[in-house]
Formats: sequence, structure tokens, C-alpha cells
Amino acid sequence: MVLFGEMRVTGVFDAKVVVERSRFFAVLFAAASEDDVLAMVKAKRSEHRKANHHCWAFRGKDASGRAVERSKDDGEVGHPGRVLLELLRKDDLEGGLLVSRVFGGVKLGVGGVSRAFREAGAEAIATRRS
Repeated sequence: MVLFGEMRVTGVFDAKVVVERSRFFAVLFAAASEDDVLAMVKAKRSEHRKANHHCWAFRGKDASGRAVERSKDDGEVGHPGRVLLELLRKDDLEGGLLVSRVFGGVKLGVGGVSRAFREAGAEAIATRRS
């Protein structure tokens, strides 16, 4: 069983990171369920139509109060969903973290992709603090 505190995300916090011409649009947002995350993914798919991948992570509680953690890589290499979940765990946050990538023409490799998604997600979390 996963245990975590009550650091719920309230609001929406955006960030944009550019790595080798690829653009990474990150959003940290309040989410009570995986359905809330999927609704945000749908919204960002229409907002960032050129984005090839929309990777996300979610931490929250189910109806019985048990911890729930989910992530999705959306076909991207390097397990970026897991990387985003690690960021939520690190700051003990409950909510959703989504990063949409618009490919810039330069392949980043597995490590480069993971680092770029981590940087974008961390930037969105940092905007929450400021």
C-alpha cells in the first residue's frame, strides 16, 4: 500500500520547456480521479494539436481512501509517465501532471527524453511554489 500526505494540488500551473527544438508543455493540476486526468489530456490534445505524445501521472485516493497512482507514456520512449509520477511522489503531491511534446525534428534518445519530461514537469511544480 502506498501512503502519502494531504498535499493536494489546487489550481492549474503551466510551464514550457524547449529542448533541441522540441517543445514540452507541462501542466500540474487538481485531479480527484483518473477521469479528471483523462479530461485534461483531451483538452490538451485539442490545444496542442501538433503534439505527438501526452504523457501523464496521477496520485490521489479512491472512494475508500486508499492511495492510487497511475501513469501513462502514450507511446513515448524512456517511460516519461513514470518520471512524472516520481516528481509527484518527491513533492508528496496529490493531483495530475501532464506533459505534451511537440517534436522538433531532433531525436533526443531515451535519456534525453526522460530528462526533458522531468525538466518540464519540475518547472510546472516550481510555478506552484512561487
